[in-house]
Amino acid sequence: MENNLHNSYLLQAMDAYPYNLEETLEALNYALSYNEKDVHALCLMGRVYAEQLNEYEIAKQYFAEAMTHKLETPKIYSHYVQTLLWNDDLEAAQNLLDFAMTVKGVDKALMHLLHGVLLEKQAEYKAAKKVLKAANKMATNNNFISYVKSEISRIDNKIKPKKKKRKKKKKSNKKRKEK
Repeated sequence: MENNLHNSYLLQAMDAYPYNLEETLEALNYALSYNEKDVHALCLMGRVYAEQLNEYEIAKQYFAEAMTHKLETPKIYSHYVQTLLWNDDLEAAQNLLDFAMTVKGVDKALMHLLHGVLLEKQAEYKAAKKVLKAANKMATNNNFISYVKSEISRIDNKIKPKKKKRKKKKKSNKKRKEK
């Protein structure tokens, strides 16, 4: 019976997130009271703290707790890495990305995307672009591919910033000198 109630509350929380945070938190607290080691509930609680409350340290604790109970849960890694990136824990994010790539079932294209973001934060633009191209090759979703292309475009703008039009200034300077 407890397991059914736990699952019911967990599903209720998953259904309410992110549109009804009050209901999400209430259901998560009930789910965790029935099973404080539930990986999905801990992961969702970490997401609430990271994505909605910007409480990254608390979110990291929930993700770490989830990982201690079941390392092979692929869903944890993308959210945990994103939280580490938001919190500028770049070395920890790199270590987690390296480990996540060994976990069966993890979305490798998404991990490459997050790795590209990490490299961009480290101002390693060419390496970021290379990793993002690898993410594009692994992708199986058109929306994801479009998003990755926009990320590559943003990085291209950082590599080669658009040059300001100097011709107009030169011409106008020449006209001023002639007068």
